[in-house]
Amino acid sequence: MRKQVISILNYLLFLLLGLGLLWLSFRKLNFAGVWNEMRHADYFWLALSLILTLISHVFRAARWNLLIGAMNYKTRLSSTFFSLMTGYLVNTGVPRLGEFVRCGVLSKKENIPFNSLFGTVISERFIDFIVLVLLIFLVIVFQLQLMGDFLHQYFDPFLNKLFSNIWNIGIAGIIFFVLMGGIYWYLKKNKHRLNQKPFYQKIHLFVKGVLDGIKTIKKMNHKGLFIFYTFMIWLFYALMVYYPVRMFAETAGLTFVDGLTLLAIGSLGIVAPVPGGIGAYHFIIKAILTELYHISAQTAISFATLTHAGQTLLNISVGSLGYLILFITRFQKPKNEKY
Repeated sequence: MRKQVISILNYLLFLLLGLGLLWLSFRKLNFAGVWNEMRHADYFWLALSLILTLISHVFRAARWNLLIGAMNYKTRLSSTFFSLMTGYLVNTGVPRLGEFVRCGVLSKKENIPFNSLFGTVISERFIDFIVLVLLIFLVIVFQLQLMGDFLHQYFDPFLNKLFSNIWNIGIAGIIFFVLMGGIYWYLKKNKHRLNQKPFYQKIHLFVKGVLDGIKTIKKMNHKGLFIFYTFMIWLFYALMVYYPVRMFAETAGLTFVDGLTLLAIGSLGIVAPVPGGIGAYHFIIKAILTELYHISAQTAISFATLTHAGQTLLNISVGSLGYLILFITRFQKPKNEKY
């Protein structure tokens, strides 16, 4: 009960944070002007963006299948895709819960161990994290002059606070590593006694399954195809961000490289632990467009609102449809035979 209360309070805290950022984004703006801006947007480009988003999700599902196949399990692309979209549906309301849900849905659908699937998701997210960091680095390098003032303005206060508390951070880091070392030593010393405990056995099997899933990248045969799918995922991500800039006359002059900048920095708003990225995404995109490209705040927030709303509606509609299809086909024979 206590954990549930803490979880609810944690959720409400981040929701309030998102709503606060949303308020800051719309603050001092003329709502009638924003509404008029959105009414006259060219929605063809938003529709095209959503189609490209779906294609990127198909590539993501195909890439996930490669990781699952490396563990000698079979699954249908349709099952993987609809499980993925169900996860995105849940992420819209509760951040990060969707990663567990998509593994649970696919586990039941194709009778694949949940912990193994969760390990593949960790591998997948690790690769995407590397790509995102690389993308941010490239954006900063190739737009150094443009990004310089922006980074100083928004990150200098944070860095000043960080280094002013460097001793506290260092001490906390030492305590953490000492604690982890102590736990590792205790588990290793009492391994035989703990192996007799059912609870420890369950945890051990779960961790082993997760580690096996993480190792799938190393074990899989189609590494070239995995790299290709990863490239296509991020290419379509870039296109789905770039094409909507043509919705408004003021942003239509932005280049593909500018779209990459929006993708790289704007992704930080999506991965923020607020429900559906609400507020955080709007705040970051508005800041990029106004501070870097000198787009009016009215157009910037209109762009952020429409692109976020489009992606959210896509996740809700396709995710709901995917869950319905998986429910209807739940009696279909699982494809979990070993190769």
